Amino acid sequence: MTLTAGRGPLSADPAGWFVPPLPDGAVYAEPHRRRVVAVRAGRTVLDTDDVVMVHRRGHPLSYAFRSSAVGDLPATPAAEAPGYVYVPWDAVDTWFEEGRELVHYPPNPYHRVDCRPADRALRVSVGGTVLVDTTHTVVVFETALPPVLYVDPAQVRVDVLHPSATTSYCNYKGWATYWSAVVDGAVVDDVAWSYAQPLAESASLAGCFSFDPARADVVAELPLNSP
Repeated sequence: MTLTAGRGPLSADPAGWFVPPLPDGAVYAEPHRRRVVAVRAGRTVLDTDDVVMVHRRGHPLSYAFRSSAVGDLPATPAAEAPGYVYVPWDAVDTWFEEGRELVHYPPNPYHRVDCRPADRALRVSVGGTVLVDTTHTVVVFETALPPVLYVDPAQVRVDVLHPSATTSYCNYKGWATYWSAVVDGAVVDDVAWSYAQPLAESASLAGCFSFDPARADVVAELPLNSP
C-alpha cells in the first residue's frame, strides 16, 4: 500500500483533497533512512541506508538507490531523484529492510494499521447457515483502505470452516491463511481469512477471522461512508 494506491492522497480516487489541487502526475520522494539489503544466490549484492522512497501514481512503491551502491544489478535512472536509480524487485532473490524480510514491495512509512476492540455488529451467513452473529468485534482501520471487521474464533462457527490452499502476504499484518466454508455439502472457497502469527503492529488480530462480502452474506456495522 502506498500514498498512490487505494484512496491514498496521490491515488486516482483520493479520500480527501488538496488545497490548492496538486498537478496531475505529482510524485512524492523523500530520504528513507533505513538499511536495505538485497541478496542474490546467497550473496549480499546491495547493502545501504542511502535510500530514497518514491511514491508514483500507477506504480508500486519504489526504493531508489545511489547508482554507486547497486554494483552490477540492473538499474534505471530515477528521474525524481537525480543520482539515484531503480532496481527491479525481481533482480534479486530476497530483500530486507532493517532485518525484516520483505515480500512483494517495500513497506510504506505512512501506512498504519489500527486494530480497535469494538461493539460493532457483524453477521455472516453462507447458504443460509449463520457463521457469525455478534457485536464483539475488532475494527481495523488501515491507511487508504475501507475499515474491516474481524472477530474472535470463539464467535465463529469454525466447524464449517476448512483451511484452503490460498495464502496472501501483507507488509503490515503478515501471512494470511484463507478458509473455505462447507455447508450442506456445498463448498464456498476462500470465504474468510485469518493471521495465525501477525506482525507486531497487528498482534491483536492473531487467530481472528474476517469475511469476504463477495463470497458470503455479510452485514457489518461499519463507519459512515464505508462500502
